[in-house]
Amino acid sequence: MIIYSDNIKKYDAKLLKICKLLNRISFLRLFIFVISSIILIYLFNFKLFTHILIVFPLSLVCFAVAIKHHNKTAFLKKHTAFLKKINESEVLRVECNLEEFDTGHKFINQNHPYTSDLDIFGQHSIFQLVNRTTTEAGMIRLSEWLSEPASKSEIHDRQNALKEISQKLDWRQDFQASGMHYQNKNSDYNKLLDWVEASVVLLKYRQIYMAVAIILSVLSVLGLYLFTINLFSSNLNPSNWYIYILPFITVLFINQLILRKVKPIADDIVKTSQANINILKGYRALIHKIESESFKAKKLCHLQSILIKSKFSAFKEINKLCRLLEFSQQRGVKIKYIAIGGNQLYSLLNSFLLIDIYMIIGTEKWKSKNKAHLKSWAEVVSEFEVINSLAGFCYSNPSYTFPEITEKHNYVHFVSLGHPLINSKKRVCNNFHTEGQGDVVMITGSNMGGKSTFLRSVGVNLVLALAGAPCCAEYGQVSNLKIYTSMRTQDNLKGGISSFYAELNKVEKMLKLIESNHNVFFLLDEMFKGTNSEDRHKGGFSLINQLSKLKTSGIIATHDIKLAKLAGNKSLVTNYSFNSEIKNDSMHFSYKLHPGICTDFNASELMKKSGIKILSNIADEQEE
Repeated sequence: MIIYSDNIKKYDAKLLKICKLLNRISFLRLFIFVISSIILIYLFNFKLFTHILIVFPLSLVCFAVAIKHHNKTAFLKKHTAFLKKINESEVLRVECNLEEFDTGHKFINQNHPYTSDLDIFGQHSIFQLVNRTTTEAGMIRLSEWLSEPASKSEIHDRQNALKEISQKLDWRQDFQASGMHYQNKNSDYNKLLDWVEASVVLLKYRQIYMAVAIILSVLSVLGLYLFTINLFSSNLNPSNWYIYILPFITVLFINQLILRKVKPIADDIVKTSQANINILKGYRALIHKIESESFKAKKLCHLQSILIKSKFSAFKEINKLCRLLEFSQQRGVKIKYIAIGGNQLYSLLNSFLLIDIYMIIGTEKWKSKNKAHLKSWAEVVSEFEVINSLAGFCYSNPSYTFPEITEKHNYVHFVSLGHPLINSKKRVCNNFHTEGQGDVVMITGSNMGGKSTFLRSVGVNLVLALAGAPCCAEYGQVSNLKIYTSMRTQDNLKGGISSFYAELNKVEKMLKLIESNHNVFFLLDEMFKGTNSEDRHKGGFSLINQLSKLKTSGIIATHDIKLAKLAGNKSLVTNYSFNSEIKNDSMHFSYKLHPGICTDFNASELMKKSGIKILSNIADEQEE
């Protein structure tokens, strides 16, 4: 789309400006440091200590402002680079170049009713085409939407949400870019949820611990003050030094005992902060975008309301926890005798002020207040990420349609149906219609004619329709179906399962599903191809006869012309076909669906092109 190309140029120009600004700020920061150092050295040489007390803090403020401005500009540069990357990714998706995107491999389940056969996950998959999530939970939720059909009302709500948010191009891309700052494929947000939901320890005795911490902090500081004053006092009697040092050491010893007692809790907080701070920052950024936008769609408003209740804000609450965990990183922790993070100043102040107590109580107080909400906040973000993903898919394909979900049983109707994973310039679309229980469509065709691709086109678009997403068609109307496929059956050497037995297992599961649900739509490709032709023919016809009498419907693709004719003559199926023709010794495929049984055969021609010497009359050869 032109808008993506225009955005790439726009962000390229913006990046160039930001880089120039960043260089100027870096120079300014260096200039402030050098000039401040020269002035301070000059003042020190002339013993102008009063002036130093003014110049030094002023220099620190100026340098801090420069650093803050530098960090803000660096963040903007990174954010702009993400926006450019997002638009470049959209161009690749429009062209169906999906190699660089996450395959969703961890969601592949060979035992799922349809995801493996329909390329929902894996290389060149629907997941790669639609996924624009940045959190682990968002990816999981998207896989769930693609793996299980929603209810009719939920599909309707999702469609309305997608229609609204798809038009918010700038907001959508800014939302995605905000999450990309903290993206981590190896994160595990479930560990964060477990930590938040874990029981608190000090909070139960908060008043006691706070009172002890305050009293001991005061005594520590007071003891240090008295010891220091008397140490440099001219009236100090050396023989009485222990009178001043002993109380001070006693208080520090008590502090260390308390700190040692709470050390496991403090260590756990630091470890959690190191593992989960980016996850929380990601949620904080995404929630802020959700809270600050206005929506009209019912689903979007409902999700937003979970984050904002009266004066309560999920963004503000998560921001508090982020600050607590960021502060805890100043403490550091030892893992297997190796110190990670932290600084010496924290350790020094902690010995006097018992900072660990305040940090632990503050963290446990947050957990006690929000542990019931964090999971629901994460779910809201996940839902928004999935909606954002499918809205991006919708915006990039304006010719796609949102199908109508009908109450009719086993109803599938598409006008100009195509496969979304095929480039639009090469895609060939077909009309398709089937309705009523027991309606079985059988498709015959020449090799490479498009039978399997058409089955996947129907299946994939049904998955998208029942997830609430737009379909690759001009118009669609479908029932709320349970999809079941048997297209790629593989043997299992380790399990001792042949491909034929694997297919029988899938057929058995399909029949059980049909018995428990009257709205099953099946897609079968080359039934019983792992056995001999006689048993394949007998078993195929028997299964067709059985399916035609059940409350189900679907499509069967086959090369068996005799089977198609027999099933058609018995009025068990409606026959369609894909045909090809040979022109100038070359195969030509129209990929168009036609009524009736296939009228041409190209297998022999294809085998000839592969170097096989095809015999003209096998019967004569047998007689010889």
